[in-house]
Amino acid sequence: MKILGNPAKSSSRFLAAFFLLGILATMPLTGCRSGRHTSDPSLRQIDDTLEAQLPAGTSKSKVSYYMSSQGFPLENTNDPHTIVAVVHRVDTETLRPVTARVTFHFDARDNLTTYELAAAPGSASPQ
Repeated sequence: MKILGNPAKSSSRFLAAFFLLGILATMPLTGCRSGRHTSDPSLRQIDDTLEAQLPAGTSKSKVSYYMSSQGFPLENTNDPHTIVAVVHRVDTETLRPVTARVTFHFDARDNLTTYELAAAPGSASPQ
């Protein structure tokens, strides 16, 4: 007769592995993101808003329309596959104004591929 081991012990291992897998699977949904478009923590709220409103694949005309409808000025650029905008917001955590220069990049079909944010001149520096 062959003894298979303690069934309670193997069941516990299975449940622990299943639980860990569940936690790892939900991490992208709970804010553990590495896809930030800036390393500046003062620009994270702007980044979160832009990511939600203008995901990759958004048309160039929609990005331009969104920026103008929000009152964000566009800068002239010589690259037809780039839009540069200046975004002004008030950080809701610090109640300080924050200004970002956002560069949007588009593919040959004028669909958004990515963007990056940088603190713009006149932006409040974190203290």
